[in-house]
Amino acid sequence: MAQKELRTMLQGALVLTVASFIAKLLSAVYRVPFQNLVGDEGFYVYQQVYPIYGIAMTLALSGLPQFISKIVAEQESVSGKKQVMQRLFPFIALMGISGFVFFFLGSDWLAGLMGDSNLSPLIKVVSFTFLLVPILSCYRGNFQGHLLMTPSAVSQVLEQLIRVGVILAAAACYQVFHWNAYKTGTAAMGGAVLGGLSAVAILWYYDRKIQPGSSAYFLQWQIDKEGRTLFYRLFIEGGLVSLYSAFLIIFQLVDSFFVKNSLVLSGLTDHAAKVDKGVYDRGQPLVQLGLVVALALSSTFLPALTKYFVSKQKQQFITASRMFLRLTTTVAAAASVGLLLLLPYINFALFKDYQGNGVLGIYVFAIALMAIIQAYQSILQSQNNFKTAFIAAGLGLLGKVLLTSPMTQSLGTAGASLSTIISLIITLIGLIVTAEKELNRFWIEQGFLKKLLASLGIMIVALLIYQGFLSMIVGVVNHRGQALLFAIAGVAIGMTVFLFAIVQLRLFTVREWLMVPFGKRILRMKKR
Repeated sequence: MAQKELRTMLQGALVLTVASFIAKLLSAVYRVPFQNLVGDEGFYVYQQVYPIYGIAMTLALSGLPQFISKIVAEQESVSGKKQVMQRLFPFIALMGISGFVFFFLGSDWLAGLMGDSNLSPLIKVVSFTFLLVPILSCYRGNFQGHLLMTPSAVSQVLEQLIRVGVILAAAACYQVFHWNAYKTGTAAMGGAVLGGLSAVAILWYYDRKIQPGSSAYFLQWQIDKEGRTLFYRLFIEGGLVSLYSAFLIIFQLVDSFFVKNSLVLSGLTDHAAKVDKGVYDRGQPLVQLGLVVALALSSTFLPALTKYFVSKQKQQFITASRMFLRLTTTVAAAASVGLLLLLPYINFALFKDYQGNGVLGIYVFAIALMAIIQAYQSILQSQNNFKTAFIAAGLGLLGKVLLTSPMTQSLGTAGASLSTIISLIITLIGLIVTAEKELNRFWIEQGFLKKLLASLGIMIVALLIYQGFLSMIVGVVNHRGQALLFAIAGVAIGMTVFLFAIVQLRLFTVREWLMVPFGKRILRMKKR
């Protein structure tokens, strides 16, 4: 690959990473004011149906566009790029229409399985997002295949801004006009459709501006033998990216079918089960925020990995992959442990009470596990190792389906949290066992695991001392502003102590520090 083309690709990857960070941040943060306005029962109503939208969004934002861009980029001629889009679009269109038909016509049945027939209108509304998936994914994939990342980035952020605006407006109507939780949830889900339509409009604008007539494949289909081969690749490669991108969302969908029903079977009233599920759902924005930070920082390594993927430098690829895994594991583990220790303050500051601290404390370990899983999956997929990744994901999903109901009935929502963590561990073990031995050496290389555990231990001690000091001086915190201040101060203390520990214990080499944001500055401080 020419140096100029590689540079353009890496710059585009940075643009998409920043846009993805902003979009995911918006998607996580809006849940806090929404829950504050509609309460735990209203939050339960929204979260029951959200995973269906989450799957559609994953297909339109990452899963399908990544695959399409790869196929388009493989074509050397302009005509080849157009032909491949003409062959792909019919299959993606069929997929989107099938999703719409299934969720729209099956809304009553699905709501019944969730144990709440009032959810049917919400499922009907969100089903329309599947009709937008083929247009959004093909526009974005085609642009990215031509190394044009700005249209995808702008449409992604605009879509989330409009969706979040509609959701918060619906929550305001709940307060002002005294809407019930289901009417509010239905209006909030309408934001997904409006946001998607806005994204289509902005992508159409860029298409007319940058590549006039390039979207002819929407009408000019080409169905032949080569198209069937592409469909197989779409199913395997595109399906794998989509599966892992939506992995936690699929877990949440399993929760939608099992958790509330299992709580009722355990003896709770219908209303109490809804409230309990709403409290349990608080963990999702917390984990999403933690993952945004962990994956955004670890993505610093992705340009280097991309370079080695393209140039096929085996040893450099293994070395960079181990560095990538070390950084991801370090950041994600620190995020999970730090969030666990500061959870009482964060929970009270964000959600107005201390309910669910134990349940959420278990759930936050999904940050570390999911971040490491995503890193392994990215590396394995770059080596075209699709079978391993599918088997590992399948085992994890099977574990989640089998464990959620019995564990929730016996342990309540703590059991639901445990079922998620156990299932993620199953997936991670599957990836580790089947990965190259050279890749797995990062756990023991330079005493990494021992140093990481020691650094985490030092941070834990520091935060426990901080909490003890606050307990003696302040006692029980009963003001949200105060709790937020203590949480922010705790994050600053935890980060500072952890950073000091990993520097002193030499967790990373000089070369690795140079690849981390502000790594040079940290090394200069160490020398001083």
